[in-house]
Amino acid sequence: MNEIMEQPVTTVKGIGEETAKQLKSLRIETVQDLLEYFPFRYEDYQIKDLHQVKHEERVTVVGTIQTEASIRYFGKKKNRLTFRLLVDNVLVTVTFFNRAFLQKQIAVGAEVTITGKWDQHRLTITGNEFKQGREEREQTFAPVYSVTGTLTTRSLRKYIYQALKDFGSYLPEILPQKYIIDYKLPSKKEAVSQLHFPTNKELVKHARRRMVYEEFLVFQLKMQSFRKANREHSHGRAVAIDKGSLSSFIDDLPFPLTNAQRRVIDEITTDLQSATQMNRLLQGDVGSGKTVVAAICMYAIIQAGFQAALMVPTEILAEQHVQSLQALFQPYGVEVELLSGSVKGKKRKEKLELLANGHLKIIVGTHALIQDDVHFNNLGLVITDEQHRFGVEQRRVLRDKGEHPDVLFMTATPIPRTLAISVFGDMDVSIIDELPAGRKTIETYWAKPDMFERVLDFTEKELMAGRQCYVICPLIEESDKIDVQNAIDVHLLLTQHFQGKWKVGLMHGRLHSSEKDVVMEEFSQNQTQILVSTTVVEVGVNVPNATVMIIYDAERFGLAQLHQLRGRVGRGQAQSYCILLADPKSEVGKERMRIMTETNDGFVLSERDLELRGPGDFFGAKQSGLPDFKIADVVHDYRALEVARNDAATLIQSESFWIHDEFKMLRELLKKEGAMNKQKID
Repeated sequence: MNEIMEQPVTTVKGIGEETAKQLKSLRIETVQDLLEYFPFRYEDYQIKDLHQVKHEERVTVVGTIQTEASIRYFGKKKNRLTFRLLVDNVLVTVTFFNRAFLQKQIAVGAEVTITGKWDQHRLTITGNEFKQGREEREQTFAPVYSVTGTLTTRSLRKYIYQALKDFGSYLPEILPQKYIIDYKLPSKKEAVSQLHFPTNKELVKHARRRMVYEEFLVFQLKMQSFRKANREHSHGRAVAIDKGSLSSFIDDLPFPLTNAQRRVIDEITTDLQSATQMNRLLQGDVGSGKTVVAAICMYAIIQAGFQAALMVPTEILAEQHVQSLQALFQPYGVEVELLSGSVKGKKRKEKLELLANGHLKIIVGTHALIQDDVHFNNLGLVITDEQHRFGVEQRRVLRDKGEHPDVLFMTATPIPRTLAISVFGDMDVSIIDELPAGRKTIETYWAKPDMFERVLDFTEKELMAGRQCYVICPLIEESDKIDVQNAIDVHLLLTQHFQGKWKVGLMHGRLHSSEKDVVMEEFSQNQTQILVSTTVVEVGVNVPNATVMIIYDAERFGLAQLHQLRGRVGRGQAQSYCILLADPKSEVGKERMRIMTETNDGFVLSERDLELRGPGDFFGAKQSGLPDFKIADVVHDYRALEVARNDAATLIQSESFWIHDEFKMLRELLKKEGAMNKQKID
């Protein structure tokens, strides 16, 4: 890459060692880092007519003060200052928080310029800037940067201006001319200059579009390059599938497969028969039938003489998978065993021996599967359920237990397409987007906490009909920090309320695994009718008789988690219900409740969850695998992401990409990132 751009930031005139330290805390170390440290938003200081301003839009207005300022104090050192302002014959209320010092500057009849957030319904401006008189700015559209310490936006812009002046002409143009012309993109230098020193909104929009596309294209080229390299250097083996035997196994299932399940099975078995190692993600909503797809793939593998392993995040889920698989495989004389932390001593030793000598064909387990003393005879298929719950290293260790086994990742957390093509760009993705026939839609209701008595009356009717109920709480014990209902208190409350009628169980993460097993066994056998629990039941609890799911403080959960919890009911023939007990104060919280009551489609919910929470929170920062884009946003820029992905796939497959000078910069970038074989590029 361009060596001038890689020079330390102290090369820029005016930046000394102390400033360089502060810039380093913003991850700005080179000239290129400085030039590509983009604003996170822009302030619009253009004076507007209030009649043309949208609700909650940022606005700058000029008006005449009509009343003296009043101040109300609350909390420690907190205050609210308000006064009335006449703007274009509209009388509005202006509010400033924690700006009591402004009171001396507010005089009735004075003209002032106010910038803030416009509330169209209340005719209120929540201000953040106050200027005496009419202030006309030279630059009405100004960038805002994230800064730290004594570093200010003003000084940062001064350094960026100097860097552009001295080094702007050296900014590397890495995009091929074809894409610049086809997509009508500005040059790299134009785009960077416009983002830092904007002329108008429209030009900033085009500049951002160019930089977003560039970031996505480079990232997707890396992903496609890894994918290509994996395929070309894969040491997989073609599995000889007995199609007749597999068809008989499918025909003998106690239920018909959906079209989506059949499509996914075809995709996976095609991979198994290929000499390339399978690396596939299987997505399916709660209750879509992923387990039976996994069972069919396991059957295909063991018929070909291999072993199969299924790794899951919790012991409860592992046990339920074992029970389900044993029921399917018993008629064929195939043993399915469990390996978890609670399997010890002689029993564990026997299972390990059966695995090592090849007599045990199918093993289901937790992290216990990746311990050093676990050896397989001929591992052919590795399946990881709820794969984002495991670290990359944990998944790799299990995969390395065999000689290049085929790998299938499963998740019941529907991953939005925008994230799937970003995070899992090096995988093939299969989706079960159809629920089995006869599944009844879970009816979901949002109730305020003061309606709890009515919720209990409704629950009792279900209990009297022989059904069971989950009650989910965010915390185990009372917390001074967060005012949310806790499991222990709720368990006590419900035990007293239903005393002599129904038995109430309690489940949370602090219980020992053997205690959890007892609690779950009692609930599964209907020995307890109500189970108060934290989110440990989110994944893998299957009690078809449970028809009511009550979620306390539901606004504390994301949509994906609420959907997972709701999926614990609706597993039998009876109509099921999910009741969200919530009194959200924020608009985001209210929107979550509305969305949950409107749809049961996990993929729709996951897209909305992504919009509300952002990509970093979807899996949690550690597991997300998302790159730290400088300007691109995988949620809002998903169309550009898809275009870049398609372009990257075309480039990687074309011979010209590897030899023509037009693509030299991109090849060097990939080499620098370690995404390509160096000899291939040279």
